[in-house]
Amino acid sequence: MPAALAVLENDCVVVLTAAASRMGVQPGMRRSSARAIAPGVVLTERDGAREQQALQATAVAMLQYTPEVALAEECVVLLDVGASLNAFGGARALCRRVRHTVRALGFAARVAMAPTARGAWLLARQPASRRRVLTMPALARHLDALPCVLLPAAREHRHWLQDIGCRTLGGLARLPRSGLQRRTSPQLLEMLDQAYGRAPELYDWVSPPATFNQRLEMPERTEHTDAAWFAAQHLVEQMCGWLRARHQAVSCLAFWLEHERGRHAMPPTELLLRLAEPAWQAEHLLRLLKERLARVVLPAPFLAIRLQAVEMAALSVPTDTLFADPAGELSGHRKLLELLSARLGREQVLQPAPVDDYRPEVANAWQPALAAGEPQRGQTVSRTAGRQELEPKRPATGARAAASDYPFWLLEQPLALAVRAERPVVNGAALRLVRGPERIETGWWNGHLSARDYFIAEDSQGARYWLYRERGTVSVHWFLHGMFA
Repeated sequence: MPAALAVLENDCVVVLTAAASRMGVQPGMRRSSARAIAPGVVLTERDGAREQQALQATAVAMLQYTPEVALAEECVVLLDVGASLNAFGGARALCRRVRHTVRALGFAARVAMAPTARGAWLLARQPASRRRVLTMPALARHLDALPCVLLPAAREHRHWLQDIGCRTLGGLARLPRSGLQRRTSPQLLEMLDQAYGRAPELYDWVSPPATFNQRLEMPERTEHTDAAWFAAQHLVEQMCGWLRARHQAVSCLAFWLEHERGRHAMPPTELLLRLAEPAWQAEHLLRLLKERLARVVLPAPFLAIRLQAVEMAALSVPTDTLFADPAGELSGHRKLLELLSARLGREQVLQPAPVDDYRPEVANAWQPALAAGEPQRGQTVSRTAGRQELEPKRPATGARAAASDYPFWLLEQPLALAVRAERPVVNGAALRLVRGPERIETGWWNGHLSARDYFIAEDSQGARYWLYRERGTVSVHWFLHGMFA
C-alpha cells in the first residue's frame, strides 16, 4: 500500500501523496490540522538542499538523451530534444524512456513536451492538461485554456487578475500589453511571450563533472544486497548520463557498500567490475551489478553506497546498417562473458592461454576470460589440450603425429599407475599399448628436466588412455596423463 506522506514548509502542507489526500489532508493545511484529521500520515519538513541534490542528479541522468539540459524554477528540468527525437524512436518513445529513467532514480515526474521550453514547463505544471504537443498552433490552443496563475510572475497579481475577470493564459495574452506592463512586472510579459514562442529563451546548460564519484545515503541500516541493487539504479542512471555527455564508455567501475562509522567502524565492502569492452547502457551495467551483489556476503549492515567510474574509453556507438555487423556479434559474445563472470566468479570462466613449452601440464594454461594483457604463465588446470601445446619435440617415428593422437581430457596432475607383468594397470585391468612411443625431453634449463615416452594404451573394453613412461630411472614408472573421449 502506498505510504501516506505530506511535506511541510513553514508549518503548512505544500505537497502530499495520493494516500494522504484520501485521508483528508489538503495543500495549505497546517500541521496541527493534518495530525488531527489523519494521525497516520507521516509529516516531514521540506529539505531544500536535498531537493537541489535530487534535481542535479536528475539533470545529470538526462544528459544521456541530450547535451542541452537546464534547471528551471519550481523543481523543473528542461531538455532540448529537438535533435534527439529520431535517435530515440519519436516523441512518445522518448517520453517513455525519460519517465523510466526518472523512476529508476526513485522520483516521480510529470513529463511534458512542447515546441517551447516555457510551454512544456506550463503543460507539466497543470495535472489535467495534455502533456505532449508538437506544433505551435496546437500549443497556443492548449496554453489558452491553462490558468494564468501557473506563471510564477502572475501569482503576486492573482487578486487583481481575478477582479478583472482574467483567469486563463489566453485571457492574459489578450490584455493590452502597455497597461499590463504598467500594472505588473516585466517578467510576466517575458514569460508569456516565451511560452507562446514570441520571445527567445536563454538557459544555462548543465555541465557534467570531470569525474564521476557519487554517494547515496540509505534511509536506514540495510542488511540485504537486493536493497543495494535497487538503490544503485539511482547512481547507475546518473553515471550513464554523465558518460553520454562526455562521449565516453566505462571499462571499469567500483562499487562500495559503506558500513558503520565511528567507534565500531568497518572498512567498506568493495566490488570491482571490469568489463570485456567499454559500455554505457544502464541495463547492461545493472545486470552485471545484480549478479555480483547476489554473491556478496555482507559482514555487517551498510549505511550508504558509492559508485565510481574508474576507467573510461572513447564512446563507439554502432550505426544501423542493412546487413548484420560482425562487431555486434562480438559485442554480444563479450557481454555474455561479462554476465557469466559476474554470476559464477571471474576465476570460473576461463579462456586458453597456451605457453610455449613441450610439457603438456605447462603448455595447457588458462586465464580468466576477461583478463587483459599477456597470458598468465604457469596457471594450469584440468582442461582440453590442443595440438599446438602437445606437438612433440622429437617424435620417435621421425614423423609429425596426427591431431587424433592427443587426448581431449588432460589430468591436472599425472596419476602414477601400478604395473603388472611390465604392463600398466588402470582400474584393475592391464592395458595394451597400441601406439608410441612419442618422446619429450625438455625443462633442463630451469632444473625441471622431463624425459618421457608417451604411449596410447587401450583396455579390454576399448577405452583409450594417454600414458607416459619416465626415462632415466632404474625401475619403470608409468603415469596416466590424459583420456580420450
